[in-house]
Amino acid sequence: QVQLVESGGGLVQPGGSLRLSCAASGSIFSINAMGWYRQAPGKQRELVATITKGGSTNYADSVKGRFTISRDNAKNTVYLQMSSLKPEDTAVYYCNARTYYSANLYQDYWGQGTQVTVSS
Repeated sequence: QVQLVESGGGLVQPGGSLRLSCAASGSIFSINAMGWYRQAPGKQRELVATITKGGSTNYADSVKGRFTISRDNAKNTVYLQMSSLKPEDTAVYYCNARTYYSANLYQDYWGQGTQVTVSS
């Protein structure tokens, strides 16, 4: 089992910045990739950014150039630095950890979510 605890959400003005943190504990040795997803009211949860154990990153087109995902392996923590925030970035942000058992078989773990609101 993997436990994920997020922090860093809040209210920020358009154009502002915010950093989210996600601390992992438990069977962290089994984690192959971690990432951030978000869900806005009335919408499906969508991928924001992911980072593999080897450090490869992937971003949604809507956040490329504005968000940066990184990890501190010593602290078992993943970060999402968000800049140039827009009102459409408003959502609950969820930390995700994924363990692969085969190419098409994996297990996802989720944090409790943290609210990010971009508004003036």
